[in-house]
Amino acid sequence: MKIEDFFNQRNVIELSFFNFENAITAAYFAKENLEIVKVNDNFRKFFPVLGNVSNAYFPDVLTQLGVTSEQVEQFVQEINKKGWVLIPKVPINIDGNEKIYSLLSTRTCNDSFSYLNGVQGQFVDRTEEWALRREREDLLEQKIRDREVIEQKTVQLENLATRLAKYLSPQIYQSIFSNEGKTIEKHTRKNLTIFLSDIVKFTDLTDTLEPEKLAQIINSYLSEMSAIALENGGTIDKFIGDAVLVFFGDPESEGEREDALKCVEMSLRMKQRVKELQKHWKKLGVVNEISIRMGIATGYCTVGNFGSDLRLDYTVLGSPVNLAARLESMAEPNTILIDENTKNLIEEDVNCKEFDSFIPKGFSRSIQVFKVKDFISSKHRTQRKKLSHVGERVEINVLDSSDIHAAMKELREIQKYLEEEFKESN
Repeated sequence: MKIEDFFNQRNVIELSFFNFENAITAAYFAKENLEIVKVNDNFRKFFPVLGNVSNAYFPDVLTQLGVTSEQVEQFVQEINKKGWVLIPKVPINIDGNEKIYSLLSTRTCNDSFSYLNGVQGQFVDRTEEWALRREREDLLEQKIRDREVIEQKTVQLENLATRLAKYLSPQIYQSIFSNEGKTIEKHTRKNLTIFLSDIVKFTDLTDTLEPEKLAQIINSYLSEMSAIALENGGTIDKFIGDAVLVFFGDPESEGEREDALKCVEMSLRMKQRVKELQKHWKKLGVVNEISIRMGIATGYCTVGNFGSDLRLDYTVLGSPVNLAARLESMAEPNTILIDENTKNLIEEDVNCKEFDSFIPKGFSRSIQVFKVKDFISSKHRTQRKKLSHVGERVEINVLDSSDIHAAMKELREIQKYLEEEFKESN
């Protein structure tokens, strides 16, 4: 006789199930063949639709609860193969409401009481936990979507800023896209140095060149002049056909004298650069050399936004602008004319020659005009970057100075090509 024969089977099972009877989970105990022996009160409370499940086959109970066939099969396979099973998410629809449970089951083994050998398990209600998890996942997904939208908008703004940069001088661009943007909304009166230049006999070029060639030449000219203006701290006001209007002293200034010196240095560099590009322009169809005239005047101007609600133009107004235009128009090809105010600011550093005097329209007195030769000191001349070189055997001319690193890379590639080419021939 075995020890289990001395005890009441029902009482032993009840005793072994005591902890589960009072558990907050839906607990069950089944025989080894998965026939349900006992369930606790919470099991009946959780799943009232089942009614009495005693002696029912547990996988059939799962099916009756609406558990998917895949999960039922998973339960049977794992409990038979591993002796335990954990299914973390079991959706069950109860009275139209979906609840989420996790199912934990394990085989029990008792040497003294064979009828305790079976499968014991429980359903744990994870509905709130999964709701919180879903909420967290939704928030995370929303955050990812928001980040994608922000990244997309950032790219759009960067593209817009890049396009705007082509239409604005760096100083104005920086004012708009920085916290100092409000400063450009004001109209201020400042002492500025104004520069104006144009191409001599530009109409002849437009009449003789094909539109594509003309566009190449003008774009090349304006690009190079713009680069020089920006290098010297000038604010590019506008292009009017072939004419270039630049001013110094706003929005940044290093003092009236330094502004005027920078303007003159810019003019001399422009003159040098035009000379360097003559051969390139000739290949594009220019018959005679391109010459430019430049006029510089210094005086008080009003600077700020002018225009309508639909379109504003950040520009300068005042008699110095008109005077610079008059000086430019009376300048000889490839010369720089300045007014007396500018000459007084730069005469200690720049060699100027008296040119003429006249009374411009709208002015009450005669204006003394001077022609700029060059800086007295060689310091400025030695600092100027030469973008062309004529040696004994090689001539180099950088056609586009906007990306000097790309030009240097191209030169290195040419050097490498020539080295390989002559290496093979030797």
